[in-house]
Amino acid sequence: MTIGTLTKGTVVADDVSRHGMWSSRLLFVLAATGSAVGLGNIWKFPYITGENGGGAFVLVYLLCIAAIGIPVMMAEVMIGRAGRQSPINTLRTLVRDSNANRSWTIIGWMGVAAGFLILSYYAVIAGWAVSYTFRLGSGVFDGATGAHTSQIFDGFLGSPGSLLFWHTVFMAATIFIVARGVARGLEVAVRYLMPILLILLLGLVGYAAIYGDFARGFEFLFSFDFSKLSWGGTLTAMGHAFFTLSLGMGAIMAYGAYVPSKASISTTVFTIGALDTAVALAAGLAIFPIVFAVAGLEPGDGPGLMFVTLPIAFGNLPLGAALGCVFFLLVSFAAITSAISLTEPVLTYLVERYDAKRWIVAVVVGLFCWLLGIGTVLSFNEWSGATLFGLTFFEVVDYLSYKIMLPLGGLLIALFAGWVLAKRIVVEQLGFGEGTKWQLWNAAICVIAPAGILIVFAYSLYETFAS
Repeated sequence: MTIGTLTKGTVVADDVSRHGMWSSRLLFVLAATGSAVGLGNIWKFPYITGENGGGAFVLVYLLCIAAIGIPVMMAEVMIGRAGRQSPINTLRTLVRDSNANRSWTIIGWMGVAAGFLILSYYAVIAGWAVSYTFRLGSGVFDGATGAHTSQIFDGFLGSPGSLLFWHTVFMAATIFIVARGVARGLEVAVRYLMPILLILLLGLVGYAAIYGDFARGFEFLFSFDFSKLSWGGTLTAMGHAFFTLSLGMGAIMAYGAYVPSKASISTTVFTIGALDTAVALAAGLAIFPIVFAVAGLEPGDGPGLMFVTLPIAFGNLPLGAALGCVFFLLVSFAAITSAISLTEPVLTYLVERYDAKRWIVAVVVGLFCWLLGIGTVLSFNEWSGATLFGLTFFEVVDYLSYKIMLPLGGLLIALFAGWVLAKRIVVEQLGFGEGTKWQLWNAAICVIAPAGILIVFAYSLYETFAS
């Protein structure tokens, strides 16, 4: 009998993953939160919140987390724990046990492919943060002006050698961690990195309260200005609520395979959602007061906020070099906890498919991902003029994975869990009866979440083709 497979309509008693298990529910919470907390929380969420009505946007975002993000995440964890294998083989097992059409296994393949593609360029962008950790610490931005920081950033992007070096450093660190397995690699990483990340973030909030314009930053983030919340902003909140939890890319499903059977999926997922949101809001409370403390800086600078605007702020505030170094160290830690989760879906499948040693597969996956990442490196310099439908190599990979594969994967997960997966499996994994909890989750996963994801997906396509 294969460990983790389903037989005679039920999960086998010895349901543990061959890849290892989380030693506690807390470690899974830290790992899944680490997967969810990344560049999007610390950089993107604060500025899109400020641009779209502050507290009004946060309110819509929280409602979308509850109605879309949490139900789909519960479904991913449930599917992963029921199958105890890689996302691909888990879907094969559950499809067979539910007497469903085999085409549903595409969910596993899509998640694995999306995670691999995202990691290839995520490692490049994360390498920027690692580089800036050292740049801020060296004091190169002391007294910096906008022209100075822009020149440094543009010069950095224009240097393929520099980008490739930091891409290599970040990818090597990621593969080193995942090669060591669940207990010695993933658990050790999140056991230390996540608490350090939270401590650094709280320290930055304290610094912002002392040296920044905290009152103005707080108002910018939490003032309820519904006049700024357009229909597009509402859809942005819906989309970010889905993407921020690392849904649709196989990572949460892979992590779910390591969750102890006695752990409550609903309680655990709600905890992860709350922590993820808290980190995003804390990042805003750390960033905006610092930006507002320096005259002439604007918080709505989008992608330039992290690498152009913030270095100016840190360079003109007391202890700015040291605190800027801490900030980018925080971003680097957040990035690597997300990156290690992106490797799990493809890594676990290849280990199962070829019965190979984990460290060998990790090195091979890392090498291929690193090679693909070179295309992203060159997209900012040597290949910047080579486009397909007006998109660079990086933009094509980003669009295909982030805008197409993730929402489709999330939609299919919701439909599979709500309409296809055998009810006995759902009931056994979630532990719900036929009461209010079941009815709420069932309505969310069968109707609300699929409808929300479809709307976001359609709006994303419309934005692309309209422009």
